[in-house]
Amino acid sequence: MKPNIAQSTTGNLLALLLMMLPTTAYTQDDSEQWISLFNGSDLSNWIPKFTGHELGVNYRDTFRVEDGILKVSYDNWQDFDGEFGHIFYDESFSHYKLLVEYRFAGAQVRNGPDWAFRNNGVMLHGQSPQSMTLEQEFPASIEVQLLGGNGVDERATANVCSPGTHYVRDGELVTQHCINSSSDTFHGDQWVTLEVEVRGDELIRHTVNGEVVFEYSRTQLDESDPDAQNLISQGQPIAVSEGYISLQAESHPTQFRRVELLPLAH
Repeated sequence: MKPNIAQSTTGNLLALLLMMLPTTAYTQDDSEQWISLFNGSDLSNWIPKFTGHELGVNYRDTFRVEDGILKVSYDNWQDFDGEFGHIFYDESFSHYKLLVEYRFAGAQVRNGPDWAFRNNGVMLHGQSPQSMTLEQEFPASIEVQLLGGNGVDERATANVCSPGTHYVRDGELVTQHCINSSSDTFHGDQWVTLEVEVRGDELIRHTVNGEVVFEYSRTQLDESDPDAQNLISQGQPIAVSEGYISLQAESHPTQFRRVELLPLAH
């Protein structure tokens, strides 16, 4: 029987939906592999470490969860005296994509370093929190430096800083502590989406709001750095192909509403 117009339209819609199913199913399967490192309600599986304080001490309740957001808060601080903080996820990773949505909100705590204005970071390939010394300021790691604009000047984000480490970029060993990415400047308290693709020591790629802004490889310990020397003396290889992820507290309030990880095959 010849279909009427309504039947024909319905058939076309069904055919179109069937054609879309493989792509939709693949996207859903892919997204289901992401792990939420931050559960939106508390700091489960995260371990704080502050300079001068024992592992596990959340100094002045700096790291906290409020309204589903992981906050670096300085509400309980009168001033800053070098108590740099990091909060570590309690598992080591080597091949993965990391998705972080962050923003700066509020004023820097009094006596925070000038360079730390709207400055924070996500540390990759970090040493274990248990291996940090009491007075150590930063874990030996690769830092994806997060910077916010001052409302006037250009200031890239997703830069690379390298406490206790070096890396290779464009075939050259980079020993300079911090190098800027090619990202835009983000003024104010807007949310920014950072994605980092990490494939051991073969590749690390930074993407900001969908734009690739930095790539490098061959992450390694800096043999001239005291913290790295301490790790090397304990048998850690020079090449760094895996490690812990941590979020910084460098004196400026920062908020994280997503911290998700997608394991990659290797």
